[in-house]
Amino acid sequence: MTLDEKLAQLVGYWVDQGGEVVAPMAGEMASSTRYDEATAHGIGHLTRVYGTRPVDPADRAAWLWREQRRLRRETRLGIPALVHEEVLTGLAAWKAATFPTPLAWGAAFDPALVERMGAAIGRSMRELGVHQGLAPVLDVIRDPRWGRVDECIGEDPYLVGTVGTAYVRGLQSAGVHATLKHFVGYSASQGGRNHAPVHAGRRELEDVLLPPFEMAVRLGGVRSVMNSYAEIDGMPVGATAEYLTGVLRDRWGFDGVVVSDYFAVAFLQTMHGVAADRGEAAGLALAAGIDVELPSGDAYLGPLASRVRSGGVPEALVDLAVVRALTQKEELGLLDDDYDEVLGEAPAVVDVDDAEHRALARQLAEESLVLVSNDGVLPLPAGVRVALIGPNADSAEALMGCYSFANHVLAHHPGTPYGFEIPTVREAFVRRFGAGAVEYAEGCGFEGAAEGVEAFGVEASGAGAAAAVEAAVAAALAADVAVVVVGDRAGLFGRGTVGEGNDVESLELPGRQRALVEAVAATGTPVVLVVLSGRPYAIGWAVDGVGGRHAGEPTGAVSAVVQAFFPGEEGATALAAVLAGDVEPSGRLPVSLPRAAGAQPYSYLHPILGGPTEITSADSTPVRPFGFGLGYTSFERSGLRVASPTVVAGEPVAATVRVRNSGARRGVDLVQLYGRDVLGSVTRPVAQLLGYLRVALEPGEEVEVRFEVPAVRLAFTDARYERVVEPGVLELWVGGSSAERETETSVLIEGEVWHVGDALPAVTLAEVVSRSRG
Repeated sequence: MTLDEKLAQLVGYWVDQGGEVVAPMAGEMASSTRYDEATAHGIGHLTRVYGTRPVDPADRAAWLWREQRRLRRETRLGIPALVHEEVLTGLAAWKAATFPTPLAWGAAFDPALVERMGAAIGRSMRELGVHQGLAPVLDVIRDPRWGRVDECIGEDPYLVGTVGTAYVRGLQSAGVHATLKHFVGYSASQGGRNHAPVHAGRRELEDVLLPPFEMAVRLGGVRSVMNSYAEIDGMPVGATAEYLTGVLRDRWGFDGVVVSDYFAVAFLQTMHGVAADRGEAAGLALAAGIDVELPSGDAYLGPLASRVRSGGVPEALVDLAVVRALTQKEELGLLDDDYDEVLGEAPAVVDVDDAEHRALARQLAEESLVLVSNDGVLPLPAGVRVALIGPNADSAEALMGCYSFANHVLAHHPGTPYGFEIPTVREAFVRRFGAGAVEYAEGCGFEGAAEGVEAFGVEASGAGAAAAVEAAVAAALAADVAVVVVGDRAGLFGRGTVGEGNDVESLELPGRQRALVEAVAATGTPVVLVVLSGRPYAIGWAVDGVGGRHAGEPTGAVSAVVQAFFPGEEGATALAAVLAGDVEPSGRLPVSLPRAAGAQPYSYLHPILGGPTEITSADSTPVRPFGFGLGYTSFERSGLRVASPTVVAGEPVAATVRVRNSGARRGVDLVQLYGRDVLGSVTRPVAQLLGYLRVALEPGEEVEVRFEVPAVRLAFTDARYERVVEPGVLELWVGGSSAERETETSVLIEGEVWHVGDALPAVTLAEVVSRSRG
């Protein structure tokens, strides 16, 4: 291969990139290179051929099939392009299914279902000739003010790792490749601001931020990883071999391809200031371990070629990256001699939102809804008259995350239909309760949420705003119950209230939504508050009737609160079913419900002095803790016991617990096992999720659940930065959340310190071992 042919395999080309901003600084970074020139020596990737503008999938597939054959015929090496797309909430293509956002995956605590969803998405990719999906996001949530929280799975690394690895396995089972994002540290940015510096210490990296990636690499067999935009302690990840080669390849044995986040190589010059020009940026990134530059060849084409020819960058580095890139293409079948025959004809008809997609979307949405509080108003009785109020009550956009095709791309194409069915909450309520039982009032819009955020809905101030609130109040007074639907609109870089580039300083509901809820609650009509959002908000004033802005101010506490993290195309239908009692609520909080923005960053994984103490007047206690969620029945957890009161360090810990449905309705309990290492050579968290299992129980039914916790699950990074399990007392408990010790026991770990070394990460075995009727 010539140098030009080698470099062509290390870059992408964004065929449809135009004026739309669907990546950071995309306008400034837009390439002027013509497509025929860019592909003269072949091309590594075709960037988002379905996911940049609304193109009919079948029409674009016909173009893609022709183009792959042209690359085979008209370039000297005859190597087809690898096609990648965003797949965070489903395949980001026009008319394709839109699933719940990853934060909802975490709320469902159901890796098996996420794996099935991943397989369905992978099937759609395969049908359309897409080879690589840019998901899942394995960033552990550290601060809900960060705009990209809706792309994350949760605040616990084990939850993120198990659910994210399940998605990888599902997607790759279809013969395509997943891509882990964003390796590593991106979510720990200063103040929750996008691209801001990260000040995480090595121990936080090792024990919190890296474990989900290690699980997906070493257990999930992921074939691609994307670098983080972040700098950690002044070192941009994209130029740091310690992470991209030392940890990823040397320690974990990853042998796939590392791709750059969009424009991340050029950002080493333009944003980080560690490279004088793009040629130097390319050399730094290549040496660090980035094999392929996406979305285009801003640095890895001309600038890198000049550096190699002048001797500034060894061509051996290029060769290593090319071998990896071509190995990936070989794995995907792109280098097979019978490629043209296997490729066949482009699909004439494509259904990327079929019955399987919708059934999976519906089930995941149902399982992800979290009942945060309920004074008995839910489930809603038959014949109820509902006042449906709020800016998200009749909005399809409010059901979808930032990386959904609708919010990511169609925002630039007003008037273009979604191409798939996505009923709003209003439409779903009319279907479920009847048109005569539902009266709708918008109440308020989103204007005033943040500087630069465009207005959604009615005006936020003036006579129009007062009239809108009055209409909502009137509707509530005439109803048996008011369902007020508030929250977010996802978008990019100022086009919404949450999403990439939409970071916030306050965790109050955007705009005047709190005032609307309080006005409706003041009518005396029972209020069910539904929060459709991409981050948790500070809604203690609604949940517990505390947290008024000023002393003596009415709090506006409501009768019930349901948290829905962008539940996707079937989300409104699922919400109506849960509120009506057709489906039991079973979601649990994958991230703590915050007290206030000033209490951030906060994680339930904090050491003693990371939580509330008598030596500070600031209270960081969340309104609801990680793992919390109610249902329409009650559960009793009792009799937690260990198989042996002592184990040797390095051996698993086995425990069983009894769980009984003590209520009158069928329900699903999330059995959560937590632990605390009482004494460590370094400070240890006051609670840590060790295992979990969803269990469905009939009224009066009791099960015994067995957990076997592998020793590696108890490991942490000691003072010498070695992964160890130390002898000592390990407290164990099971309860309704991380903060509830409903039944507890302990085990003594004996013997010498166990050095984990290169032991594989492991998943806790959780299974029902007996079941009895009451």
